[in-house]
Amino acid sequence: MSRLALFALFLTLLGCVSIGGSQWDQRYGKAVPRELSSDPQLATHTYYGDTKTIIEQRCVVCHGCYDSPCQLKLESYEGLLRGANPAKVYDGTRLLGASLTRLFEDAQSTAEWRSKGFHPVINERGNSASANINASVTAQLLQLKQDNPLPEDALLSDAFNLDINSPQYCASIENLHSYTAKNPLLGMPYGLPGLNEQEHKVTMEWLKQGAAMGKAPVLPEKIYTEVARWEAFLNGNTLKAQLINRYIYEHLFLAQIDFAAAPGVYFRLVRSSTPPGEPINRISTARPFDDPGVSRVYYRLWQDPSSVVAKNHMPYRLDAARAQQWQELFYTPAYPVSHLPDYNSATASNPFITFAQLPINARYRFMLNEAQFTIMNFIKGPVCRGQVALNVIQDHFWVFFYSPESQATDEDARFLAENSKHLQLPAGAGNTLLPLTNWIKYSELQKEYLAAKANFVKEKIAANGGLEMHSIWDGDKGSNNNAALTIFRHADSASVHKGMIGQSPKTAWVIGYPLLERIHYLLVAGFDVYGNVSHQLLSRLYMDFLRIEGEMNFVELLPRETQQTTLQYWYRDAEANLQTYIDLYLKQVDITNKIHYQSDAHQEELYLKLKRHLGKAGQSPHNLNTAKLPAHKLALYQELQNTSGKAISFLPQTTLIELRGVGLFSLIHNSAYSNLSSLFGEDKRRIPGEDNLTLARGVIGVYPNSFMRIEPHELDEFIAQLQQLGSEQDYRNFKARFGIRRTHPDFWAFSDRVHQLYKIAAPEEAALLDYNRLENR
Repeated sequence: MSRLALFALFLTLLGCVSIGGSQWDQRYGKAVPRELSSDPQLATHTYYGDTKTIIEQRCVVCHGCYDSPCQLKLESYEGLLRGANPAKVYDGTRLLGASLTRLFEDAQSTAEWRSKGFHPVINERGNSASANINASVTAQLLQLKQDNPLPEDALLSDAFNLDINSPQYCASIENLHSYTAKNPLLGMPYGLPGLNEQEHKVTMEWLKQGAAMGKAPVLPEKIYTEVARWEAFLNGNTLKAQLINRYIYEHLFLAQIDFAAAPGVYFRLVRSSTPPGEPINRISTARPFDDPGVSRVYYRLWQDPSSVVAKNHMPYRLDAARAQQWQELFYTPAYPVSHLPDYNSATASNPFITFAQLPINARYRFMLNEAQFTIMNFIKGPVCRGQVALNVIQDHFWVFFYSPESQATDEDARFLAENSKHLQLPAGAGNTLLPLTNWIKYSELQKEYLAAKANFVKEKIAANGGLEMHSIWDGDKGSNNNAALTIFRHADSASVHKGMIGQSPKTAWVIGYPLLERIHYLLVAGFDVYGNVSHQLLSRLYMDFLRIEGEMNFVELLPRETQQTTLQYWYRDAEANLQTYIDLYLKQVDITNKIHYQSDAHQEELYLKLKRHLGKAGQSPHNLNTAKLPAHKLALYQELQNTSGKAISFLPQTTLIELRGVGLFSLIHNSAYSNLSSLFGEDKRRIPGEDNLTLARGVIGVYPNSFMRIEPHELDEFIAQLQQLGSEQDYRNFKARFGIRRTHPDFWAFSDRVHQLYKIAAPEEAALLDYNRLENR
């Protein structure tokens, strides 16, 4: 009898045994939740010593962050202990908010996670070699892949369900074997090649010995000195200090804080009921501005042991320059803070009320100086996954910012104070069951705000003698490369990068302080990923207002005769009520525009003017012309980027290409739409004939859909074959020639190479990519 037949028989017999948990109890003892401190004795293989890298490179690339299958987050050993849960975090249909299941926050022990519906994926019964293998979901699924490797076909059959929105099966050990007997291709890594012989041997030996954690790396002593210094800075006792630090926390609660003394080690800024010098007693609430339930909040730095995954990697450096910057912004100016605001949801969700006592310049500069990080919170934060969250933005657009000098006058402060009631956000409504009623309310408030803003802007610009280019932030004369950002949307994910990347986009935004703050409190601080459908719909609908406002700010820079036609082109076939918002603002701002145009292509000319105005601050290393390439090479890349027509339609959203000996390139398929003003019917608004490609150096997008590998001498052939794509079969032939499919025998070697090149090219932003969206074509 073959090994495969023997194993199938073993699974069948074991499946019969697994009819009830009591029979597992008889065989291996009762399950007892495995806590962090209960390492098996005499283990020679440990997580930190032997398997952490293997798990990162082979498992975390699918099992990380909120959208990890079965909530099995493997970025940390604690996630392995927590185990799996069939409930989905991302669910746009639930009528009631879901229970919070944030690792490290919503339970403090494995036993607590078991009470919240998580089941173990490593053995929790008696510690014996047989129990550690036979009663471990992880061990069984790894072995299942070894015994049932991927078929040799280039494409996976329908037996593999790779749809990220499909129902998921989250097996516990009690029911695993009956299921895998019928589905032998369920082995892990799912839909990818298995571990190589050495990786499998080491991992199975570690599991066999009890999956010990081992000792985490020891941090340099000076890190603890830095942490103590910063915790003292963040916990001043005056009312002024407490309000400042609340503001800092509500903007940095998602940051991965690091120090120069320990690269790659990250901390989180958390609320605690205990002061510096005492163990952290973390205050965990759904949102950072929710009532902490204590009379005094302390802001502490907690070391996050998780591996770093690109889809939520947002590094933020604390150093002497940062301390001086905050000191100059918040502490040096003389202003009174007479009281601390409360945590009532209606007002705490409105930063224009909560932080009215802080200078506008300090608040705007705080976000503006790290604008990529600020916007990245919206892109990589709680809304980083899902059509409902991201179909509010174009596939490719540029973002610019008003200069701080134009946003921080006494008149601006008075205007915000007088209009703070108009700037209420959906977070104040919580998990409401009345989305339509609330949407009407926020719609009317936005209309009132736009009308008031139109009058204010008209008077302000008139007092300044007219609108000029210096109203746009130049990155402090080119020294700050946050002055222009490029945002790419990749279906249900997105990415944000410094500089103006790619060809001129269809749309652009200009953001000032009120808009930037509202984006943060709508989609970052105020967005509850566990919220119900009404909360998510309201957030999406309100973001329409903010996108339109950002786009109108940009269009305002164009000649008046061009403004309406530009917006009509951007919003072809949009709902009629859209014009209401345009009329309330843009048509009322009759100002003198001192930006002089010399051509009829006003938008393209404005882009050129902005590039000159920003200088170095608008450049990006992702652009092809920054590589100092020979003219003929640059021409080839430009030819690839300029590909148009039917061929584009066969390309996925993001293709990551290794050009051997040169580096990584990203080929981004930008989908075109007639408008983005409707929540539903996106496919009906697609205009494939207007799609285009952006070819960029390095990694763009953290969910690659396709991998390609090209030798330099093959570039001409690659471009020619791509431009001749006319059918799905053509694409499959193209992929067979240049692709590294998920079934490729060199897949993992290529994956390791990609991550190595990513780290070399972008050491600060590089992290583990996510493979849940790799195509099967």
